[in-house]
Amino acid sequence: MKAIQNIGIGLFVTALLIFSIMLGIGHQNLTSTNSGVTNKYHNEAIIKSAEAMGILDKDISSIAFIQKLKPVINSAAAELEANAKNGLPDGVQEWDYKIGNWKIAEYTTTIVKQTANGPVQKNPWLFFLLTFGLAILGGLLFIIPKFSEQEGIKHNGIYHNSLTRGLKFNGKMAFLIPVIISVIVYGFFKYQNLFWPLVTVGIAAVISYLVFFRERSLKNTPQRNSSPTNTAWLGVIAGVYLVGFYVLLYWAPAYINNWITMVSPLSESLSGNQASRWFLYGLMYSIIVVVMGIRMMSKYRHNKYQRVRTISVMFFQTIIAFLLPEILVRLNKPYFDFKNIWPLDYDFFFKYNIDNLINSGGLGIFMLVWGIMLTILGVPLITYFFGKRWYCSWVCGCGGLAETMGDPFRQLSDKSMRAWKYERYIIHGVLVAAIVMTALVLFHYFTGKNTVLGLNADNVKAWYGFLIGAGFSGVVGTGFYPVMGNRVWCRFGCPLSAYLGLIQKYKSRFRITTNGSQCISCGNCSTYCEMGIDVRSYAQKGQDIVRSSCVGCGVCSAVCPRGVLKLENGVGDINTRTHTERAIHITEGEVTLMN
Repeated sequence: MKAIQNIGIGLFVTALLIFSIMLGIGHQNLTSTNSGVTNKYHNEAIIKSAEAMGILDKDISSIAFIQKLKPVINSAAAELEANAKNGLPDGVQEWDYKIGNWKIAEYTTTIVKQTANGPVQKNPWLFFLLTFGLAILGGLLFIIPKFSEQEGIKHNGIYHNSLTRGLKFNGKMAFLIPVIISVIVYGFFKYQNLFWPLVTVGIAAVISYLVFFRERSLKNTPQRNSSPTNTAWLGVIAGVYLVGFYVLLYWAPAYINNWITMVSPLSESLSGNQASRWFLYGLMYSIIVVVMGIRMMSKYRHNKYQRVRTISVMFFQTIIAFLLPEILVRLNKPYFDFKNIWPLDYDFFFKYNIDNLINSGGLGIFMLVWGIMLTILGVPLITYFFGKRWYCSWVCGCGGLAETMGDPFRQLSDKSMRAWKYERYIIHGVLVAAIVMTALVLFHYFTGKNTVLGLNADNVKAWYGFLIGAGFSGVVGTGFYPVMGNRVWCRFGCPLSAYLGLIQKYKSRFRITTNGSQCISCGNCSTYCEMGIDVRSYAQKGQDIVRSSCVGCGVCSAVCPRGVLKLENGVGDINTRTHTERAIHITEGEVTLMN
């Protein structure tokens, strides 16, 4: 069995290497007729600029071509801007003539796609099999032998493995802080606006002040580290690779043109359209959830709840979130993910989406009403009966990826009080930001006024989409699985998780009950809690777990050797469950009363 698993690892690594090397395969040749830019004025200016800069009618490697192309488009935009000062052509609107900043990235991607030539363009199915095919086969060869092992949870050296052991606090910060600073600085250069980066830094400073000084976290909540030494080199490599992938996906899609081309035949067979970066991402997402879901089934096959829950997230991601929207497009209907809910689906109330649904007839109207009713009535009603687990652990795509691909890293979730304090401020801050942004967008939609109290709706939604929709949920939320655990986004950033958590904490029948007399303090429950809850401390006191962050995954119950923990629904304690438990904290020379 070990030999089969080693073969599986070899196949997966081979597929990953081919996938990475594909970024530099092939070349580009831009001519006067193949740019793919349909606007006559824009195309003429770009071709003229390309000729002046010496990249027209020349074979150039893909990466070098992309680096030279942006100055070409910038030069074309500057020329059209200068010409526009002398007057626009008759009957031509301003932005039909000038190239807006938002068009530069779009034109870069379009031109790279249209001018690409190489082995991937000639043999997309071959590269699909050499990457996705080998990766799937390798993953299954590694996972399937696990079904022959004895049932039950075994730690199996998770804190000694260089992939899953995690880092000391300083190592985590050395990874986290440069990434966050880089994202904010890139946002400044991307939008040429200093206001929102400064607001972001200011909010971060206020939160740090509240956590460290007002709540005296520096003194009375020491950091708990999963690793005594910084030796998780495979985890660091995996984290860097994931962060790099998301950076390219969100902000430099021209560089992944070969990846997109590779999956275009599959996209055309499903929706009738060539693939976009979002089709590539959805396909990868679904395949990972399915393959790693099988791994999840092998690990937790002793627990029926985990088996059913895993099948659920596999179904909702592959069928509802990926295949169904593509089929709807094939039928000339709006692309729509029926399980995506505002405020996680933060652009649901954007003008383009509302207009698209309204203009799509009866089905579009139903989709619009469905999304509104699910947010206003469905979420509180279902959460009242089942807690936030119905969505976060059974339906959500982010949760599905966290539970499957992220399961090997769930033990890295920080259980310290300091982390919990950060969590409360940040996640509810994101929820407030989502509400404010949506209010501004709807105000603009119904009144036509774009600015309220000095806040411009377009600027707010652009920065929210950049920082939260891309930077937090993708770059940090998934890229930090191997460093900070698998629920970084769900725990610290997801506004829907915050919304669900408030209902679960104050008005829900769901809670995890404990039988403290049976607890042997083994710590399995806390080790495997992906949401940073010190479950053992609740179990030792026989106290029900009603933390708003709990996603009801039930893994703490599945790994408990004594049956101490149980997922239940009840109404008897709804009005009293949130009373603060007070504790005395004793340090050298000081006794304090803590909440």
